[in-house]
Amino acid sequence: MSWLEALILGLLQGLTEYLPVSSSGHLAIGSALFGIEGEENLTFTIVVHVATVLSTLVILWKEIDWIFKGLFKWQMNEETKYVINILISMIPIGIIGVFFKDYVEEVFSSGLLIVGCMLLVTAALLTYSYYAKPRQKEKISKRDAFIIGLAQACAVMPGLSRSGSTIATGLILGNKKETLAQFSFLMVIPPILGEALLSGMEIMKGASEANAEISTSALIVGFLAAFLSGCAACKWMINIVKKGKLVWFGVYCAIAGAVTIIYSLVG
Repeated sequence: MSWLEALILGLLQGLTEYLPVSSSGHLAIGSALFGIEGEENLTFTIVVHVATVLSTLVILWKEIDWIFKGLFKWQMNEETKYVINILISMIPIGIIGVFFKDYVEEVFSSGLLIVGCMLLVTAALLTYSYYAKPRQKEKISKRDAFIIGLAQACAVMPGLSRSGSTIATGLILGNKKETLAQFSFLMVIPPILGEALLSGMEIMKGASEANAEISTSALIVGFLAAFLSGCAACKWMINIVKKGKLVWFGVYCAIAGAVTIIYSLVG
């Protein structure tokens, strides 16, 4: 992987991690176009995902600080309830990670056809949530947190947007737009860091030859590109959700999905 390819893929990951257009799908498309696959792609994917998690910590630091200050008061306050909801939302993705990891990895290596189909599903979900008339609940309930967590678990499919699925599901359930983007971005931090830690340990143990296939400079460029573009996209996405303009991302996903399907069939 060259530094230019790392730059482009890093920017692609950082921007699409928060925009509801599927970062995994776009990363798969970009990797396929550049001919990057196998362990080289795995290592790079881990690095850029960690970069986008760090961008979340930077942009939402005030909210994270509020949560931890309240949590360590050791009371059943709003902050503690918020953390409980995040933990509840992690249950479905945790089950997928423990029992279906091999199946998910197999799906990721199955080509671009599944990516195109899932982009069309993302488009349908975003469009439906835009025209749905939510009840505008004041707070996310434990039940809703679990259902949003189910949406996140389904979004392990390449091409099915995680942020798009979780935010759209929350809107359909009747939750306020102002709280959904923040919750959606915070709930993904523990799963991504956990997956990165486990995969990183495998690489360090010599389970793969990934480090020999990708240069340190490419990893650094990809990390910085994903981090900086992730910061911009995270801030932008929060404002977009508040304005309720997700339908235009649905249009984009429909076009991108159709093009990807055609490319996979013709190519």
